[in-house]
Amino acid sequence: MTMREPRQSAGMRLRAHGLKMAATLVALLSSGAAAMAADCRADPEPGLDWGGCNRSNIMIPGSNLEKADLRGADFSLSDLSGAVLAGANAQGAKLARTSLAGAIADAADFTQIEGYRTNFSGLSAKGASFDGAELQRANFNGAVLTGASFEKAELGRADFTGAILGENGFAFANLARASFKNARIESPLDFSRAYMFLTRIEGADLSAAKGLTQPQIDLACGDEATKLPTGLNPPANWPCPFD
Repeated sequence: MTMREPRQSAGMRLRAHGLKMAATLVALLSSGAAAMAADCRADPEPGLDWGGCNRSNIMIPGSNLEKADLRGADFSLSDLSGAVLAGANAQGAKLARTSLAGAIADAADFTQIEGYRTNFSGLSAKGASFDGAELQRANFNGAVLTGASFEKAELGRADFTGAILGENGFAFANLARASFKNARIESPLDFSRAYMFLTRIEGADLSAAKGLTQPQIDLACGDEATKLPTGLNPPANWPCPFD
């Protein structure tokens, strides 16, 4: 004798229908997201989405990438010299040995980028964020960096020679062997808790700097032209030998 399957209640049928509709909606949303995904083959243009794209070894000097989404993109060994990156979001992008020489990147977001030996010389990055970035040996010679933030950035041997600085935050940054020689400092810099082992501050006017302490100055390298905040004194080992 065959047993009959129990009939589904109205509530059970309604619940099954709801689950089916939800699955359909998820599929539609997923397909829509895929349609809106980054187009890694698109030509450079303002506002484009290259988020997560591999754009290493590309030569696009002078390109306009204003307000582009470049989050997590790989631009290693690429030439973006003279490019327009104003307002672009490049969080977590890879820029190792990339050239952004002469680029315009005002108000850009370079938070947590990988910028080992990146060429930022002559860059304009007013109000940009480099917080938490890996910028060892980066070249900022002559860059305009007013209002840019470098908090918690790794700046070992980074070169700010001749850069225009002012209202920059270097709190908790690693500035070991970084160079601020002859930088043009237009308004106070914040060095709170920054690590300044052999930081080159020859000729730098730090008289209005915030967060500087005598132990930091004792580790750093200045000369008779270095100006320090009131209460701080040049140590006996200045000037440091070149290394």
